[in-house]
Amino acid sequence: MVTPTSPASTGPPDSSGPLPGHPAQDQPTPGPSRRRELGAPSGRSLLLTVLGEFVLPRGRPVWTQVLLDVLSGLGVEPKSARQALARTAAEGLLDSERDGRRVRWSLTTSGRALLSEGAERIYGFGAPGPAWDGRWLVVLVSVPESRRQLRHRLRSRLAWAGMGSPAPGVWLSPHPGKQHEVARVIEELELVGVSSSFVGEFGAVGHERELMAQAWNLAEVEAAYQDFIAAFSTEDPRNPDEVMRAQIRLVHQWRRFPFLDPQLPAELLPISWPGPLAYSLFHDLHGRWALDAGRCWDGLFERLAGA
Repeated sequence: MVTPTSPASTGPPDSSGPLPGHPAQDQPTPGPSRRRELGAPSGRSLLLTVLGEFVLPRGRPVWTQVLLDVLSGLGVEPKSARQALARTAAEGLLDSERDGRRVRWSLTTSGRALLSEGAERIYGFGAPGPAWDGRWLVVLVSVPESRRQLRHRLRSRLAWAGMGSPAPGVWLSPHPGKQHEVARVIEELELVGVSSSFVGEFGAVGHERELMAQAWNLAEVEAAYQDFIAAFSTEDPRNPDEVMRAQIRLVHQWRRFPFLDPQLPAELLPISWPGPLAYSLFHDLHGRWALDAGRCWDGLFERLAGA
């Protein structure tokens, strides 16, 4: 599912969001605050994007100064960048190794797995799917209000899976094939005993579009797509440094959409839905910038390696 030209990337935002490609970390429910976050990435969130885009596919350690320089070009202060590195290492994604007065960082096994999983989701997200067969997956999960952290983790992970919640304890998706992913979430959170699911067509009572409006804020998703299109349609980097920064921003913004957009079938969306245009724009720009961005990164690495 990953495009041939694209290196691995990150998954949904950190908390600012969860670890890349792994919704086990907590994340707030999509809504207006999620859209505002698109313009205010944290240092750690950008670090995860950089690690997935450049460090993972190359399979070699990276000097601290390379990461600090790249993040600085994206507006992250050195102190915040170092804090992001320390936090990411504390979570088990990075290992550090000292070489004289310098430190280099390598992805751990867990880090590589999480970033790779995120890459598959990110680069495959938004591709046209098969015609919808009219069936829905419905999941019922009962978690006491007193277990708020567990409820939050469940909500985060099911939202990352594209599920919507029209009512407390009720989750649904027009993609029945997600039931195995959902079952894994339920099992990992030890909620099997208080959960059930079924698959079927919408019944004679109620209206599908009203149910969708209760489960997902599609107006907010549409606005986020429009923001993405407006931001990158006019992006025109002129030198290698600008290309690399534009590439990072592009991937960083795009990797949020698997959490924001449930990817409803075309049959349930308006004809003017901007998702397909945003998808085409992302892949066109990423393919156009990938070579120069990679060369710029490698140049930074080689200059510092020889220092």
